[in-house]
Amino acid sequence: MSELASNKLKIFNDPVYGFINVPDAYVFDVLEHPYFQRLRRIRQLGLTHLVYPGALHTRFHHALGAMYLMDQAIETLKSKGHPISDEEKKGAILAILLHDIGHGPFSHALENTLVQDLDHEDFTRLFMERLKPLHPEGISLALEIFSNTYYRRFFHHLVSGQLDMDRLDYLNRDSFFTGVSEGVVSYDRIIKTLNLAEGKLVTDEKGIYSLEKFVIARRLMYWQVYLHKTVISAEQLLITILQRAKQVAMQGQELFATPALKEFLHKSYSGQDFLAEPQLLDTFALLDDYDVFSSVKVWANHSDKVLALLCQRLVARKLFRIELQKEEFEVSYIDEIKSRTADLFDLKENEVDHFVILGKTENNAYDPGVGNIWILQKNGQVSDMAEISDQLNIRVLSNPVKKFYICYPKEIWDKA
Repeated sequence: MSELASNKLKIFNDPVYGFINVPDAYVFDVLEHPYFQRLRRIRQLGLTHLVYPGALHTRFHHALGAMYLMDQAIETLKSKGHPISDEEKKGAILAILLHDIGHGPFSHALENTLVQDLDHEDFTRLFMERLKPLHPEGISLALEIFSNTYYRRFFHHLVSGQLDMDRLDYLNRDSFFTGVSEGVVSYDRIIKTLNLAEGKLVTDEKGIYSLEKFVIARRLMYWQVYLHKTVISAEQLLITILQRAKQVAMQGQELFATPALKEFLHKSYSGQDFLAEPQLLDTFALLDDYDVFSSVKVWANHSDKVLALLCQRLVARKLFRIELQKEEFEVSYIDEIKSRTADLFDLKENEVDHFVILGKTENNAYDPGVGNIWILQKNGQVSDMAEISDQLNIRVLSNPVKKFYICYPKEIWDKA
């Protein structure tokens, strides 16, 4: 190895796993690219820090952690006699390293808000295409693995599936930074039991109890952290702020914003525009959490009353009250909340929807049939985890849970 290449084999001190080595020079080249460095400025959990103050870790942290776990997983599979070439390992490492590079500001919170018909996975593919010149063969294979077009499908399942390195890292990492210990899973035990059978990614039967804990931990983390009612309220407030800002901008009003954010506020772009105008991706790559929140702070004093009130609430953490229930809310109840809100803030009919937000959220911790967790039993049979688990709640956790919510200013009841 050349001296130049050896200088790229850096070591990161990760708070979750300890020291993480950059496995090869090609990884360092990707890490150093501005597209990837941008992930340092995008929080992994959006506005969750408004509930759990320690949740300030970034997509950069998560990508490094997932890369570390992928390296461990590949070595485990190789140690069990499964042939994996150096090229395939490189492709898998790059696929997991880049799997979140397409996230916009505040991660999932603003998905489809600034650009309507492209999600973060679509942007990830665009970024990976753009990064190909760094390592043409490696990133081309990474793109195949990420898109699930590579013939050895288990590589994709290591990147995106019911039991992937993405989930293993974010559960442990998010648990660490939020302080919610229920999300801690035995990632090392699970990785050591990974195997291949019938062309599928499986786990040896002896690892089933760690897998049961993994599924239950994911369920707990979703309702306790990711879909915590106050987190939903905060993220919905941010979304409605961006929607109102875009309305104000499209009407031609003066609106402070960084040049990159201004581009997406004053114009509406679709996926086709990103294909026709390659420079748009570079503009999108300049966006991060700082662009949005710096603008929100300035908008708190904007002449548009609706925008100003919304921004003032977010900056001061005066969040909307949120109610959740299993059934849809009665129309009469919604109308009463809207009427009270309009009266309290002197809002026009078309302005009230920015203050009264309706929606639903749904999650199931295990979804057999979409992305199974396969168990290699001692008799050589491969079975779905839900079929052989002796824990009743694993089967229960396969059922989706749906909740409807309504967010509104809590002070509307003060004059009741």
